[in-house]
Amino acid sequence: MQKIIAATSVKTAPWVRLKCRFGCDGYGGTLTCPPYSPTPEETRAVVNCFEKAILIHGDEHTEISRGAAALERELFPAGYYKAFAFGSGPCRACRSCDVTQPCKKPAVARPSMEAAGIDVFATVRDNGVHIEVLTSEECEPDYFELVLVE
Repeated sequence: MQKIIAATSVKTAPWVRLKCRFGCDGYGGTLTCPPYSPTPEETRAVVNCFEKAILIHGDEHTEISRGAAALERELFPAGYYKAFAFGSGPCRACRSCDVTQPCKKPAVARPSMEAAGIDVFATVRDNGVHIEVLTSEECEPDYFELVLVE
């Protein structure tokens, strides 16, 4: 599912990166994760440069891991030169990431929404899309990505 939303509806918050730091084993492991990813304040400043965004939703049966970056690359030659993507979860473009070196795949590596301080639950819910906290391993996860478009 793809849905065009107002960029003003994208919610950022400083607490989001704490969930990465104290809850995700990807923390510090890639250049797209905190502490290397944009801060919530940097992300808010970037989001404020846009009027629209495309919210992308998938589940465990959907290939979503590179969807936003691919859409960003499609939008650029179509005249949307400012398009910028936020992915879902830690970057998987390389088998491993050497955080002491420049990114080897900057064309596809993008910070996740959470890594950049975007409150995914608030953003998704405020745009009329259903999302719930996973309460067991039997729950089917939802994945979200975002592309800012101008």
